[in-house]
Amino acid sequence: MSIVVTTPTGRVGSRVVRLLLQAGVRPRVLVRDPARLDPATRGLVDVRTGDMTDTAFVREATAGARTVFWVDPTQPTGPDPNAASERTAAGLVDAARAGDVARVVLLSSIGAELRGGAGHIDALGRIEESLDATGADTLHLRCAYFFSNLLFSLDDLARGVLPTQFRPERPMAWVDPRDIGDVAAARLLAGDWKGRVVQAVHGPEDLSFLQVAEILTGALGRPVRVEAVSDADVRAALGSAGLPPGAVEAVAGMAAGTRDFSPEQPRDVLTTTPTTLAAWAYAYLRPPVSEAMRAAAARGGDGAAGGAA
Repeated sequence: MSIVVTTPTGRVGSRVVRLLLQAGVRPRVLVRDPARLDPATRGLVDVRTGDMTDTAFVREATAGARTVFWVDPTQPTGPDPNAASERTAAGLVDAARAGDVARVVLLSSIGAELRGGAGHIDALGRIEESLDATGADTLHLRCAYFFSNLLFSLDDLARGVLPTQFRPERPMAWVDPRDIGDVAAARLLAGDWKGRVVQAVHGPEDLSFLQVAEILTGALGRPVRVEAVSDADVRAALGSAGLPPGAVEAVAGMAAGTRDFSPEQPRDVLTTTPTTLAAWAYAYLRPPVSEAMRAAAARGGDGAAGGAA
């Protein structure tokens, strides 16, 4: 069984690699810097070193694989992040179209089904469409808002503030990236799905930011209150940080485009995963763990879906 894993050092990708190894599979991993792989893992996987934005490298590194787990590695900081995401996926699309890759599991996002108006999530929608047109079997994991996005608010949380561009009172799906890795690994190992499949990964329950603040208050042992931030303020802050207009819209548009959106897939036994936000917060938001996770969040690794709604 030949399985390729991209972003193998990311929160989701590293979990997938670990589970595949435990299942007796030696995955092929695409990585820019092999030194970032855990030393104990490095000797157990087939490492292909290269730049994921290099179409020729991706085309060659994925050829002959039965299944590819694709995570868009594009960080939305360039002048046109959506176009960059599509270019990065082009090598995989070419390989699937040529029949060199039989199946693709895509880390997509809730909101990709909108096919427009959702910032960087729109790129995932277009990658879905490109893969669907290849004739390969494709499975799109439409994931909820990552718990780990809270790591970008550590400084605010230290002040007792949880800022959000979403509507504070409106429940939405939240998920632990590790649980996404569990679902992805199960699908990569399963051999009986065919055609085009969409599976949402919604986490254990829908939560409003007001409810999230209550959970964090308990986990951190200090009051946390929600602070609503307008789209205009988010765009102004991103612009002041030096992001070009295309990147500003890619980032701000994710929340702006999905804040009133209901996912296409309902919450059911297939889409619900077990890890609660409280359990995750106790594990990852308290020092010294939170400081290490802050650095990991700054490095990124899970692409557009990491910031999806």
